[in-house]
Amino acid sequence: MTRFGAIATLHKGLSRARHGQVRPGRETRGEVHIVPRDSIAANALASVVAIMTFLAAVTSGGVAMVIASANGWQAEVAREMTIQVRPMANRDIEADIIKAQQLAKATPGVASVHAYSREESNRLLEPWLGSGVSFEDLPVPRMIAVQISQGASVDTASLSRSLAQQVASARLDDHRVGISRMRGVAKGAIAAGMGVLLLVLAATVLSVAFATRGAMSSNRAIVEVLHFVGAKEAYIASQFQRHFLGLGLKGGALGGIAAVLSLMLIRRVSDLFLGTGEIEATAMVNRFAMGFTGYLVVAAEVGLIAAVTALTSRQVVIHTLRHIE
Repeated sequence: MTRFGAIATLHKGLSRARHGQVRPGRETRGEVHIVPRDSIAANALASVVAIMTFLAAVTSGGVAMVIASANGWQAEVAREMTIQVRPMANRDIEADIIKAQQLAKATPGVASVHAYSREESNRLLEPWLGSGVSFEDLPVPRMIAVQISQGASVDTASLSRSLAQQVASARLDDHRVGISRMRGVAKGAIAAGMGVLLLVLAATVLSVAFATRGAMSSNRAIVEVLHFVGAKEAYIASQFQRHFLGLGLKGGALGGIAAVLSLMLIRRVSDLFLGTGEIEATAMVNRFAMGFTGYLVVAAEVGLIAAVTALTSRQVVIHTLRHIE
């Protein structure tokens, strides 16, 4: 369309556009769209936004799963300690186990104490050594599980000293190393998720910037006429902003739904593979569970990417109009 043809077509609406009185969504019959509708470029951008949203949502959902599993595992481990009684020469291991049990039960804050029998201890080693191995000649230590009362605090240092003085073959493990490692894993997952989100936002901004410039080029005559006759930058930018906001919401919703379905599938698969009691007894993490907060994060990311899409388009239009001579 030539500049003169654009002037003739837009003549009826220029007086309102000049004063910024044209409201978004109130298009009159015969009015020309400033932004091309349902173009190949628009559909391609919606697809790109959907992919970016999917990547961001899956990453955030995965991070939420890791954090939920780590928190659940820490809560369980924090309420449990283990006493390891090693077989030693010239010592009765059964007597040492009974003495260690008595010391643990006498410790304030301890709810229950369970000493694993020789058969139970052997079964714990079967997943690694196999069921056909004879454990009679192996110096297999005996384990005592100490359960801590809910909300109670146990003086582990005092219990360790008592065990060292009265049961030389016993050693207390309060799992603090494992808890600190899980906290490190959770922090690393959060940092990785933030990094992926920043990369996704950067890629979205670049894609929207190129798409906006392409949309302006395809209707350059109309945009220039509106600009030269005095239409405010805010009015022209709002047309692009509304259009790209719709694309962002469309693509973001598709990507978010696909991400939620994928995360639900991951949860289902994890339930199938971690559902047996034998694996659950030896697993060091809980089942994958994103939780309600994770779904809120996914919804927030959909809105964030849609907002970034709209604001990026607006800024690109305003910057371009200010450089038109």
